[in-house]
Amino acid sequence: MINIEDEYKELMSEILYKGSEKKDRTGTGTKSVFGRTIRHNMDLGFPMLTSKKISFKAVRTELLWILQGRTDLKYLEDNGVKYWRPDYERSGRTDETLGPVYGKQWRDFNGVDQLYKLIDAIRYDSNSRRMMVSAWNVSELSDMVLPPCHYGFQVYVNNGVMDLMWQQRSADVFLGLPYDIAMYGLLLEMLAKGSNLIPGQLIGQLGDCHLYNNHLDQAKEYLSRSRRVMPSLKLHDGLSISYDSRVCIPDAKDIELIKYNPLPAIKAPLSVGN
Repeated sequence: MINIEDEYKELMSEILYKGSEKKDRTGTGTKSVFGRTIRHNMDLGFPMLTSKKISFKAVRTELLWILQGRTDLKYLEDNGVKYWRPDYERSGRTDETLGPVYGKQWRDFNGVDQLYKLIDAIRYDSNSRRMMVSAWNVSELSDMVLPPCHYGFQVYVNNGVMDLMWQQRSADVFLGLPYDIAMYGLLLEMLAKGSNLIPGQLIGQLGDCHLYNNHLDQAKEYLSRSRRVMPSLKLHDGLSISYDSRVCIPDAKDIELIKYNPLPAIKAPLSVGN
């Protein structure tokens, strides 16, 4: 079985020791590789890194924010998620939103509630090869604080098991990618739970995979550590559609991470915009 932390470490090591030097829009500079796939068998546990601590509250908050179709900073910051503020301030916006980003597109892509259609298809047409959601709305990219880094996902159902594959154009491997992994792991769990399916494989297809030059020492520290047993997830309700055709989204209090015992966090500076 494939453990995503092993895959993550392998990717980080490849970038650190074999990656190409590249300039980037933040001015920090990176080492990068292109076009990599990472996988995780959900039987092995919930995909939160254990060789360094990451915040499950931040993972849960951002996913619920997206699922609700929100784009405001207030919800995020009221729940302790403040890393979007620098990109917002850089953008010149004054409305305290991030523009028509992830949640807007998942729930209202040119008038289409993609999340509703996805859940409906899982329930009534699970052999479909069209069970996809996209955040890459070309007509609205210029209005976004930052174009989507993870820009789409697809689910696959077979013999009572659901797999999920997400696509990502840009992966900040040290800081951002661990949160993306956990967020899509949580989404897979929610979709499967709401449809009475078993979570199977989580798959990430990554474009530009990079380490910022001011994260290289932290990457070496991370690679020197051994991983621990992955936690599990306690989820009372999944994503479903109600009798009156509303998407039902679990409350934060009903989403609980169990037995998460990671090694300490490794601090690293945030590079604004990628």
